[in-house]
Amino acid sequence: MGQTSIEKIAQRHMTEGPDRPLRAGDVVSLRPRHVMTHDNTAAVMAKFKGIGATKIHDPSQPGFPLDHDIQNKSETNLDKYRKIEEFAREQGVDFYPAGTGIGHQIMVSHGYVVPGSLVVGSDSHSNMYGALGALGTPVVRTDAAAIWVTGEFWWQIPRTIHVVLNGELREGVTGKDVIVTLCGLYNQGEVLNAAVEFAGPGVAGLSMDARMSIANTTTEWGALVGWCPVDSVTIAYLKQRQQVIRALGKDRMSDSDLEEWSRDPIQADADAVYAGEITLDLGEVSPHVSGPDSVQVMRSVADMERDKIAIQKAYIVSCVNSRLEDLEAAASVIKGQNVADGVELYVAAASREIQDQAESSGAWDALLDAGAKPLPPGCGPCIGLGTGLLEPGEVGISATNRNFKGRMGSRDAQAYLASPEVVAASAVAGYIRGSTRSDGSIPKKNFKALAPPATASETVAIKAGFPEKTNGRLVLVPQDNLNTDGIYGKDYTYQDGMTRCDMARGVMENYDPEFAGNTKAGDILIGGRNFGTGSSREQAATALQAKGIQMIIAGSFSQTYLRNAYNNGFICIECPALVTAVKERLRKQVDSGALTVIPGDEIEIDFTSSKVTYRGEEFGFPALGSVPQSLVVAGGIENLVRQKLAGS
Repeated sequence: MGQTSIEKIAQRHMTEGPDRPLRAGDVVSLRPRHVMTHDNTAAVMAKFKGIGATKIHDPSQPGFPLDHDIQNKSETNLDKYRKIEEFAREQGVDFYPAGTGIGHQIMVSHGYVVPGSLVVGSDSHSNMYGALGALGTPVVRTDAAAIWVTGEFWWQIPRTIHVVLNGELREGVTGKDVIVTLCGLYNQGEVLNAAVEFAGPGVAGLSMDARMSIANTTTEWGALVGWCPVDSVTIAYLKQRQQVIRALGKDRMSDSDLEEWSRDPIQADADAVYAGEITLDLGEVSPHVSGPDSVQVMRSVADMERDKIAIQKAYIVSCVNSRLEDLEAAASVIKGQNVADGVELYVAAASREIQDQAESSGAWDALLDAGAKPLPPGCGPCIGLGTGLLEPGEVGISATNRNFKGRMGSRDAQAYLASPEVVAASAVAGYIRGSTRSDGSIPKKNFKALAPPATASETVAIKAGFPEKTNGRLVLVPQDNLNTDGIYGKDYTYQDGMTRCDMARGVMENYDPEFAGNTKAGDILIGGRNFGTGSSREQAATALQAKGIQMIIAGSFSQTYLRNAYNNGFICIECPALVTAVKERLRKQVDSGALTVIPGDEIEIDFTSSKVTYRGEEFGFPALGSVPQSLVVAGGIENLVRQKLAGS
C-alpha cells in the first residue's frame, strides 16, 4: 500500500511511531523544521516557563514575527513586544519586529519553508506553507511550548483528499476564485480535518501567489493541510528567494538543495490511498464571492452585480491576498479612478518587502492616489484589530480569508470575501461588482468518496500504566458537529476558580442539562461526526474527564478538540463504523430526539488489537501506539515534557 505525499513528509520527520509506513489515523511524534509563533509568543512563553524550562532545545527551530496587533501602541502591548524581543535575544531565536510583515509571509519568503519540510505555526493559516510543497499545519500553544522544550510534537496523520485540477484559468479569474469555488461547492465536510493534496495538469498554470492564496484558505475549507506539488514554478520562486536571503547574510537553501528538489520532488506513490477525490476544471471557474458571514456560501460576481449590494468598506490586506501580484492586479483595476463616496478602501502589504516592491512598480501609489488608506504590513482589520473595522450595519468586501460574524468588527455588520480585483472594482463602484464581464459559470460537483483499505491486523505493545483492555457503560450522544459551547458553556469558560467538581456538574449543560445527572464515572461516550467543533477551549475535554468519562469514541473529531484531549491525557478514538452501528441499534431513541441515550449496554475496548466489541460485533480503530499511550500515562503533554526535561 503506497503513501500520499503528506504521509511521506510525516515519515521523514517522525521521531516516534509505528515501525512501518505511516497511514491515516496513526499518532506519531514529529520533529518540525521550524515552528512559528507571532504575538502569541507571549502566551507560549508563559507555558514554556510554567513547565520549568529555561532554554529552548533548538534555537534555530522557532521564529518570532510580530504581526497581529501591531497598530496597538499602548504601553501594555509595547511592553509585551519588548519582552518577546528580549526572550528571542536571550534564546538566540530569529525575531522579526512589528512592521516586517505577516508571519506566514515571513516564513515562506525568508526560506524557512522548503519542499518536503514540515513547518508548523501557532496559527490556523499555517496551511499556507503547502504552496511550496511543504507540510504546513497549525499547532496549539501548548504544542508550540513542547516543541521549544523538546523539539517535537505529536500529530495524528489525517486522511487525504486528492484534488485534481485540470485546464487553465480564464482571463480575469484568480486563485482566490478557485478556493472560493471549492469552499462553496464542497461544503458538506468532504475535506473536514483532512489533508488536501492538489494535483493534475492545472496546477502548473497557477502562479506561486495563487498557490499561496489557495493553500492558505484550505483552512476555511476545513482542512488541516493544503499541499501543492513542486514544479518549475516552485523552483523559480525558490531560486529568486535564495538570492534575496543570501543578500541578507543568510543561507537557508543551497544550490544542491534546489537541484534535488527539481530533480526528485516528493510525490505520492501510484498506489497511494486517498479518502476521496475531487476533480475541478479550472476553465469552468468564474469570479465568485463568499458570504455574507460564511465561507461556505458563494455567489457568482455576475449574479451579485444585478443586486448592486452597497458597501461601506473594502480591504486588500492579510496573509492570503496582499502579495505583489495581488496589489498590482488591484492597482490595474483602480488606476485613474477614485474610491466611491461613502466607501473606505484599506490596503496593507503582506510584508514591508512587498510594499517596497509595490512602491517601485507604481502599484502602491496607484492605490493611494485612488483614495486607498494605507496600513502597516500586518494582520489588522482581518482579525478585527486596529483601524478600519466594520461598524454596525455596514457591509464590507475583503480579500481576506474569513468573514464570520464579528471577525472584522461588529457582529451587526456583513462581510463578503473576493479577489483583490473584485474588491478594487467594488470600491470604485460603491457596490459589489467585478472588474471584467463574467458569465457566472459554476463547475459541476465532482466528488468521489473512496473506500478505505482494510486495516492490517497488528498487535500493539502496551506501555506500563496504560490498559490492555477496558470496558464501560455506553452513553450515546448522537448529534453530529457537537460544538465546544454545547460541551462546556462560555459562561463557565472564563470563570476563574472552577473546581473539577464544578466542571463535572456543568458539563454538557448547553447541550443536554440532564447529562451530568444521568452519567457516572467509568462511562464511555459515543459521539457523532466532528465531535468538539467550534472554539479551542480545552475545558470541553477536561470537563468530561472531571465527570469520570473514560474516553470518547466518535465518528470523527475536530482536530483542535483531539489535541486538547490528548494534551490532557484523555483518550479519544475514531471509529465511524461503531458509531453507525450504535445509532442504528438505537434508532428509535435517536429519531425521537433524545439528546443522550443510555441503553444499559456495555462495550469493551481491546487496545492490543485495536478493536471495540459491541453486542458481540467487533469494530476496528486506528492503533494507539506509544505516542498517545505516553500522553495518557503521563497525564498530558505538560507532564510528559516535564518528565523529558528532567530526564535530560
